[in-house]
Amino acid sequence: MYASREDIGYDFGDDSKVGSKPIKPNPNIDGGWAWMIVLSSFLVHILIMGSQMALGILNMEWLEEFNQSRGLTAWVSSLSMGITLIVGPFIGLFISMCGCRTTAIIGGILNALGWILSAYASNVHYLFLTFGVTAGIGSGMVYLPAVVMVGQYFQNRRALAQGLSTTGTGFGAFLMTALLKYLCTEFGWRNAMFIQGAISLNLCVCGALMRPLSPKELREKYVVGNDSEENRAKALSHSTETIKSNGVLGEEPEKKEEAASEVLGSVQHIEIGGKSGSGRSMYGLRLFKTVSQLTVTVRKGFALWYSSYFGAASLFTNRVFVAFIIWALFAYSSFVIPFIHLPEIVKQYKLSRQDNVFPLTSIIAIVHIFGKVILGIISDLPCISTWNVFLTANFTLVTCILTLPLMQTYIGLAVVCALIGFSSGYFSLMPVVTEDLVGTKHLANAYGIIICANGISALFGPPFAGWIYDITQKYDFSFYIAGLLYMVGIIFLLIQPCIQKKQSRDKSTEEAQV
Repeated sequence: MYASREDIGYDFGDDSKVGSKPIKPNPNIDGGWAWMIVLSSFLVHILIMGSQMALGILNMEWLEEFNQSRGLTAWVSSLSMGITLIVGPFIGLFISMCGCRTTAIIGGILNALGWILSAYASNVHYLFLTFGVTAGIGSGMVYLPAVVMVGQYFQNRRALAQGLSTTGTGFGAFLMTALLKYLCTEFGWRNAMFIQGAISLNLCVCGALMRPLSPKELREKYVVGNDSEENRAKALSHSTETIKSNGVLGEEPEKKEEAASEVLGSVQHIEIGGKSGSGRSMYGLRLFKTVSQLTVTVRKGFALWYSSYFGAASLFTNRVFVAFIIWALFAYSSFVIPFIHLPEIVKQYKLSRQDNVFPLTSIIAIVHIFGKVILGIISDLPCISTWNVFLTANFTLVTCILTLPLMQTYIGLAVVCALIGFSSGYFSLMPVVTEDLVGTKHLANAYGIIICANGISALFGPPFAGWIYDITQKYDFSFYIAGLLYMVGIIFLLIQPCIQKKQSRDKSTEEAQV
């Protein structure tokens, strides 16, 4: 139905220079160090997303410890998950200025600090600040770079690479559920959070593995990916359109960079010529040089970030992308709610004995792994549309969410949870679909917006489900309402591209008549 950017009829283009000379493929694109990036992203998903999927264990501990309502207590988990994703656009600005590696390392330290400080919580509101906000911001600073770096290092195997890296969520949910259960039983939930904080410091190692590609390597990626004559022509036209649409914004950074280079050159000249001067003067000149370099970096990063959101080539002028944002606002809560509230549902149905043998959340996590890999492999097939696979998985997931309240036996719940796990494997396709819509250049900022919308969904979903339970004393209506809202988002995904294609056809017909 909708296979790519060309099918949808919208593209921002990449600023790649397409030449006639054959360029030797970079060994690090689709191979070499690219697989280390996949490993780094895989470990990030284990430590961040996997831990968040296992928060149902801690949620039960907090209910017993602080004796607060389910709705209020669920805000702790929701804040952590929501803020991780909501800060995406601002992390995009940070990435533009500092790069993925620095951003991820700082985020790893913040995340570990949030877990450790939460071990000393005296009430739920304390956890809002330490676990929800501090650990949430730290998680966001690691998660977005992990996704963006995989997109930068892969051209022909993007869906497979994203699928392999995001399987860390499933592995993490399975491993962290077992680990947190064991730690809480043996040492109590406070010591469990302290230990988890120490484990989270490994995020800094993951960040250190995120070696940035040079501009030359990025250009080679785009040119090699467009080696046919037709694609070269398209790439050239995209580059021309980008220059036209970004005229002012594209020229300003270059002018600023030239001016800054002149300043830095004069500083170096003075520095060389003034070696006989005092040490204090030399220190001042070096400090001025460092500040000038930092200013240039900040200006360039902010210009790129600003142009993506508010410039002539704003992401919000892409109507299909806007429909994608609306879908994201409703989608993620339908996946998060079962992870947070399934332990309580199992307890209500008196299925704790079977669930202790093989937890339902672990079933979702394990099948989720296979779902991501299989859907990624299918999407990379030349005859298969990634967009169609994405929509089919969404329809399957929303059906499962609406069906889950009808199941009151362990076998029935296990089957539905397995389907939820497999169909939610479409998460690995989200970066690929986003890149198809806006191009690689805008991927960091665009995906930041998408996960921000997902974060809003995750922020309000579990507390809403808890609030509905406090009123009705059952979770059924929570799943029904979440499923219906999710269906609204899917309808937006279906309608807007159809309108976009119809407008493109009408425009082509008018041009042909003229």
